[in-house]
Amino acid sequence: FSFRYNNIHEYQLEHPTRVIEWTSEKTICVAGYSSDKNEILELLLPLKLFADENQGLCAERDFKVVHGGFSDGSIHCLKHIPGTRYIIVAIDYVTYFCCHELSSSNCCFLLRCVVTNDGFNSNLQVWDLGGDDCDVIKRTGVLQLKSASSDKGVKITPGLTGGPCVLHGSQISDIQLTELTSGKPLYSLGKDIPDLLSSLQFVSGSVFVACACNGDLYVGDTRKPSALQNNPPGGREGAHWCMGVKTDLSSSDPSSCSVARLSSSCQVVVSDLRDLRAPLCQAQLHVQRKTTGDDFMKVTWAPALDNCLAVSGFDGMVQIYDTASWRPELMEFQPLFIHRGHMMSDDQFDTSSAVVTTHVWHPSRPRTVLSAAVDGSVHVWDWVDKATASC
Repeated sequence: FSFRYNNIHEYQLEHPTRVIEWTSEKTICVAGYSSDKNEILELLLPLKLFADENQGLCAERDFKVVHGGFSDGSIHCLKHIPGTRYIIVAIDYVTYFCCHELSSSNCCFLLRCVVTNDGFNSNLQVWDLGGDDCDVIKRTGVLQLKSASSDKGVKITPGLTGGPCVLHGSQISDIQLTELTSGKPLYSLGKDIPDLLSSLQFVSGSVFVACACNGDLYVGDTRKPSALQNNPPGGREGAHWCMGVKTDLSSSDPSSCSVARLSSSCQVVVSDLRDLRAPLCQAQLHVQRKTTGDDFMKVTWAPALDNCLAVSGFDGMVQIYDTASWRPELMEFQPLFIHRGHMMSDDQFDTSSAVVTTHVWHPSRPRTVLSAAVDGSVHVWDWVDKATASC
């Protein structure tokens, strides 16, 4: 791998994960999705990865568990909620949250938290990731929410401004913003749109983009409950769609973000918020699909590289593409780089049995990517662009 990677490290989980969420520049949270009891872990990445100079002097070459706990059910969706210290109070069967001091035996301080969903109902579980004085990840609350299609689970995205809150929903009509400190809804869509939700993300403090499974994009504003734009894709290739959004959080103009929609027929359509109906560019990807399911489909933009996106969920590979050469007309393009590591961890080299379940880019290291597969493997790899010095 030396001629293709600057670094590559592997970790083996007891049960596979479909979630990798950054909790800091050097730590991630993963959790199992099996039907039995699952681990939820915060892992410290190998310190060798961050030793850009004198790597030979760095002894830490492995992932390290820094916090851990157990979930009684599967975890299909997990989001880290950046925020400040607050208190959780459990009363009866519902958990309420408050920001002021209380004298109660069932109060606990929450310094860092993640919110999860099991993929089968609309309830959200809140977890305390622990701190320096405790290495145990504990479930500290449950938000019992109603959803028209709760058996499909919900998608979650954290709020970007204000107190701790999450935007969530299982279909377009039940998208809601909920404040974690009170459990109160801050925003609800109030429109009867039963399309199932595949992806959800804020692009500014109040503007969000939602992608339906049929490929339609909806742009909403939590300040204006009645404002909702519907943007269907041109040329509906494939029965299932998801999206990846690249935002510039330093810009106050949400139209500066790019949206990539990925279809189950391995087509990517790139748009921006100025005109989501007309693609800026699109491509038929060079992917030989090895699975019939759509559960693991994922497209993500590189946060620290221009025009680069990664695609996974069709086989045992993560493919990276440079969209700079793509055109408005649909054409097939070759990937810039392919990570085949999860295929090679399988003795049979059978890509169908080593399907990648998820991948994420490092928030600041340009070519560092993490990926996981159905065999329980987790890889972190820093790839080399042999063609040019940058994308």
